[in-house]
Amino acid sequence: MNNSSSTQSAVQIPDLGYKPWCTRNLRSRCLSVLAGLFAFLSVLPLIAVLVHILIKGFSSINVELFTQLPPPPGGVGGGIGNAILGSLIVTVIAALIAIPIGVGGGIYLAEYSTGRGFSQFIRFGTNVLAGVPSIIAGVFVYGTIVSTRILFGHTFSAIAGGTALSVLMLPTVVKTTDEGLKLVSNDLRRAALGVGASRFVTVTQVTLPKAFTPIATGVVLSIARAAGETAPLIFTALFSPFWPNGIFDPIATLSVLIYNFSTQPYDVQNQLAWAASFILVVFILVLNLLARWLGRIASK
Repeated sequence: MNNSSSTQSAVQIPDLGYKPWCTRNLRSRCLSVLAGLFAFLSVLPLIAVLVHILIKGFSSINVELFTQLPPPPGGVGGGIGNAILGSLIVTVIAALIAIPIGVGGGIYLAEYSTGRGFSQFIRFGTNVLAGVPSIIAGVFVYGTIVSTRILFGHTFSAIAGGTALSVLMLPTVVKTTDEGLKLVSNDLRRAALGVGASRFVTVTQVTLPKAFTPIATGVVLSIARAAGETAPLIFTALFSPFWPNGIFDPIATLSVLIYNFSTQPYDVQNQLAWAASFILVVFILVLNLLARWLGRIASK
């Protein structure tokens, strides 16, 4: 008994309690604080931009802003109704071009390709296209559509602007469609094929409906990316101080209006540029929130 009690007293039980001033714990806390600081700094530019645009642009929001044309240089009053409508038109044209092509390309990669040769080339090209500067897309469309007058003799137009934006939207739509279809269980495909459904019926009736939410999320994100581009539209849609006269004529857009009016030495035009910036930022934020909401639905 004496030997056992002396052995137990000789063995020291380590102190497993938390020691806040231990070197290891101090390093861990410092790293946590540093990581949190970097995370805050990463969103600080967004907060600064939103606050600055809110202060500068919100005061100019009124009914006339949405219903009137921009005033001439040195004039007073006016609005940016033509630019708002023009941005919607150009964005819709871009979506009508990019969504069918992008979804079709994603369907091929996910459902029909073998993962070799041509499909690898498509995936590589899509990744490269995603990193191409937007001004290159504008120069490309300018050289192929605007300067050649291929659109029934017209040059700068809403169609040309929408085509340039569709080039920027394509990579996002293709990749999100491809990844969304890959998330669909192969058991559903085998079950459909097992009951006699063709590959076309399986894709259109089974896999596409199941992947609708992630595909829609990618489409919304691609539209949000294209809606704020300026450089491609300068080369393709140009600008017009009037209401849109058709899709084959130059058209005003919010991003180009901001670029033009922010460099003019008139307070009225500068204030309209801030108001247009506010509207454009709100539009892009709404699209991103919609994409986030769709992403949450897809994860359920």
